Amino acid sequence: MPHRLAPVLLLALIAPLPALAQNGGAVPSAGTTDDKGWSGTGELGLAISSGNTDTQNFVGKFQMDYSDPKWKHQFGGNYQYGKDEDEENANRYELFGTSGYRFGERTYTYGSVRNERDHFTDDEYQWTVGVGLGWEAVKTDRQHLTLEAGPGYRWSKDQGVQIHHNEVIGRGYADYGVKLTDTTSFYDTLLVESGADNTFAKNQIGVQVKMTDALALKAGLETRHNTDVEPGLKKTDNLTTVNVVYGFK
Repeated sequence: MPHRLAPVLLLALIAPLPALAQNGGAVPSAGTTDDKGWSGTGELGLAISSGNTDTQNFVGKFQMDYSDPKWKHQFGGNYQYGKDEDEENANRYELFGTSGYRFGERTYTYGSVRNERDHFTDDEYQWTVGVGLGWEAVKTDRQHLTLEAGPGYRWSKDQGVQIHHNEVIGRGYADYGVKLTDTTSFYDTLLVESGADNTFAKNQIGVQVKMTDALALKAGLETRHNTDVEPGLKKTDNLTTVNVVYGFK
């Protein structure tokens, strides 16, 4: 089954991290666009309450980026787990990767893949792949805006039953970041995967504040929206996080 590949993919993705970390820590800012090889971030957030209510929530993320005059790559993953009064209410992972080849100063072709599994949505798992064109509309030391668009394909399976949905999709992606000060940056990313059966959109917006060269505090809001859901489920989910970020390059 596709979702059983996730542990293998995760190991393949995180294997280079220790070696890369030896190059020295530095939290990449939202406006950074230099073409100097690999950089990456890892995030952890944990919230626990006890007393009248007992809740536990964990969020973990990692992302790696590579850029040189000819190539640009990005891959990463995230995981969310939550309990409320010892009852599981969140369990989701996501792995993603994009590779691009530059054919102009700010233009490139790309291929992308994304895998997600969620215990509390219509789809038990889904895979999407896409190809298309990318444009670095803004690329300075202070800010960046990257846009991608192209066709793709989605494989998904309904939660708990052997019903599969396969369809052609259109994929759009926008990534904006700006350095507000030497230590504070703003970011906003939007992913849209739209097909005949369902349109999925995910927006992540927030602020990151450097505490040291390697550590930062990041406050963000993630909004996920599906146009087609089963009765009783909401179309939109929001997740507010405050995470500690470790960065290196």
